[in-house]
Amino acid sequence: MQFIVSAWDGTDSMALERRLAARPAHLELGRRLRAAGSHLYGVALLDESGRMVGSVIIAEYASRAELDAWLAEEPYVTEKVWEKVDVRACRVGPSFVDPPAAV
Repeated sequence: MQFIVSAWDGTDSMALERRLAARPAHLELGRRLRAAGSHLYGVALLDESGRMVGSVIIAEYASRAELDAWLAEEPYVTEKVWEKVDVRACRVGPSFVDPPAAV
């Protein structure tokens, strides 16, 4: 099952500092999950000045429970970087799959 995870950072004065402190652990976990095939795509959301304010991850897990298990260990969750997390089921379009699916 594929999911889109949209997560917005806190807006308090320490939000960016928390993000930067948790970022190495977040990236390392992301690399492991990408290698395992669980995370397909990920981006940082930016504000008008180019500052990171959130994330979007396209993930593939067998169930929502497995995705929730990742979120329980995700450094941006455990270190309180992400203030609001929205999870929705989705499907990556065939033109974005390697190799592209025949139409």
